[in-house]
Amino acid sequence: MLCPTSDRRFHANTGLDILAGHGRCSPAGHIALSCSNPMNPGMISRRPWWAPILVMAALTAFAIVAVRSLREPVLRAAGWALVVNEPVASADIIVLSLDSDGAGALEAADLVQSGISKRVAVFMNPPSAEDHELIRRGVPYEDEGAKQIRQLRSLGVTDIVRISTIEGGSTEGEVQALAPWCDEHRLRSIVFVAARDHSRRSRRVLDRVMKGHPTRVTVQAARYTPFDPDRWWETRRGVRAEIVELQKLLLDVVLHPLSH
Repeated sequence: MLCPTSDRRFHANTGLDILAGHGRCSPAGHIALSCSNPMNPGMISRRPWWAPILVMAALTAFAIVAVRSLREPVLRAAGWALVVNEPVASADIIVLSLDSDGAGALEAADLVQSGISKRVAVFMNPPSAEDHELIRRGVPYEDEGAKQIRQLRSLGVTDIVRISTIEGGSTEGEVQALAPWCDEHRLRSIVFVAARDHSRRSRRVLDRVMKGHPTRVTVQAARYTPFDPDRWWETRRGVRAEIVELQKLLLDVVLHPLSH
């Protein structure tokens, strides 16, 4: 069927679109394809479904970094997500975690001075193979626990006890040793001093391991810990602490979702 060579128009009876200058007709349903894209329809590429999501994520990340008023509250929230600082009351004993270092010794000394408790407990790790070799060669051996004891005594704390932990003790190892030790000494309450950036994860481990034990545990973040939740992103040490501890905290949440 031939079509006139006049301007484009539509035949009302047959439903055919008459294309000017081509000398042929096509169904009206294919008008757009015939006029604008003569290529094979199967070759038309489609945008991946995840492309808009990726664009939105990139824009959000850019906004957080670029807008100071939005960026800093988000970074502060990430810093404080690692920190627990609970109200402290009188307790039977103050327990120092090994990771609290000298900041923990300072915090414990301040707690003793304020009358929270007169006794302080320190974890002691057995010497490793490396430590044994140093001792054999006449090098004085001092682990983190011994160092904290020396610092406590220099700060005026005299009533110090030791808690033995497993070799290569971690937070989990410390708390695993703490639970039966509290039962043995019939302790009703303790204040557990942890590094500030480690206090949230310590709280979760304590909740999990001390469940079913009568001892009440309060977590106190050591104030002199170098980590500052309000400005951690300004130093390389703070950034490293945030990344490492946040990864550990998220892993603990994944492995133990029911812990508080």
